[in-house]
Amino acid sequence: MSKINPEELTLKDKVVHINRVAKVVKGGRRFSFSALVVVGDENGCIGFGKGKATEVPEAIRKATEHAKKNLIRFPLRNSTIPHEVLGHFGAETIIMKPASSGTGVIAGGPVRAMMEVSGVQNVLCKSIGSGNPFNVVRATVEGLLMLRKPEDVIKVREGKVEADSSAGEKG
Repeated sequence: MSKINPEELTLKDKVVHINRVAKVVKGGRRFSFSALVVVGDENGCIGFGKGKATEVPEAIRKATEHAKKNLIRFPLRNSTIPHEVLGHFGAETIIMKPASSGTGVIAGGPVRAMMEVSGVQNVLCKSIGSGNPFNVVRATVEGLLMLRKPEDVIKVREGKVEADSSAGEKG
């Protein structure tokens, strides 16, 4: 899989989650912020990033930069996903199903943000498990990476059928 150049795309970003974290030191607590951001070109390309800084805008900027460096591409079919898929990461499982035109994005929280920036307009999603936004995003990406174009599946299946039939003729 070739690396996607973010400069060639017009990317839209969305903040999924901001969390205040604390480091306990001798003099008390030091607070900082972590941000989770997703970016997408609204045409089947998506990336996510995590940034941490003492100020919220700086954390968001870092997360956006990280997201642009980790872009993936997945197939779209008529503004939905080509087939049902299951994404799993940690204690989180995401079920994504294609939906007919006019259904809209039926998904919760982080998954909804990801679908909107990636260009998926009709999809049914269910999040099962931890609910931690970081794990939800990772599980969704794992699921999207498993998506295949129908043409690719047909080619693979035809290749296996031909290989099986030719093996039977020899014996």
